[in-house]
Amino acid sequence: MTRIQILGSGFDPVTMKEAQARLASYVVDGHPHLVITANPEMVMKARRDQLLTEIMERADMVVADGIGVVWASRIIGQPVPERIPGIELAEGLLNQAASEGWKVFLLGGEEGIADQAAEALQNTLPDLRIVGTHHGFFSSTQEEQAIMEQMTSAKPEILLAALGIPRQEKWLAAHLGTLKVPVAIGVGGSFNVWAGVDKRAPLWIRKINLEWLYRLVRQPWRAKRLLALPLFVLSVVCSRFRQGR
Repeated sequence: MTRIQILGSGFDPVTMKEAQARLASYVVDGHPHLVITANPEMVMKARRDQLLTEIMERADMVVADGIGVVWASRIIGQPVPERIPGIELAEGLLNQAASEGWKVFLLGGEEGIADQAAEALQNTLPDLRIVGTHHGFFSSTQEEQAIMEQMTSAKPEILLAALGIPRQEKWLAAHLGTLKVPVAIGVGGSFNVWAGVDKRAPLWIRKINLEWLYRLVRQPWRAKRLLALPLFVLSVVCSRFRQGR
């Protein structure tokens, strides 16, 4: 399946249902697969970060997590089917993991957050097998090695990493070959939501694609990060204009 190119980043033109089916096939396949949920912020970072660009190119699946990406794909005349929020993609996978008995490892967040997220998820999905957790504030080689040994011993089929963009993508790309986890996904702030520290926008706000605004109002510190959005829009328009010329 040919990827849709948006400002140098490729996106798989899949629906949520198709993406979920791919994830299941990756687990069954057993080989390591990197899945990226990319929004405009990541696209703009990739334009300045060659390593991130290469990681996205090599990823087994890249989905459009952000209404800005969906809008951009329509502007260039190659629309992706729909927005695929990373947290919803992960939740769908966890539901299937609970029914299939797949093992899950949670890596990331502040100390204690992964544990709280795991507890909340298992309250919702009693059959979910979470075989390990670890916070994301590790820096020493020794601590990182200990985490990898913990994962190797637990043998999860699914690794969810909440280390922030682009650290989570770079960490997974660097270590996935060693860990050999069938499905690894960077999930950003999802652990905070599952742990009850943060809240997602109400469903009606999500349906009108204003979840980004809801986050900004609740977390004004996001303003600096959201500067990437107008730059993204301007870059897409300029790119389309040049193509038209």
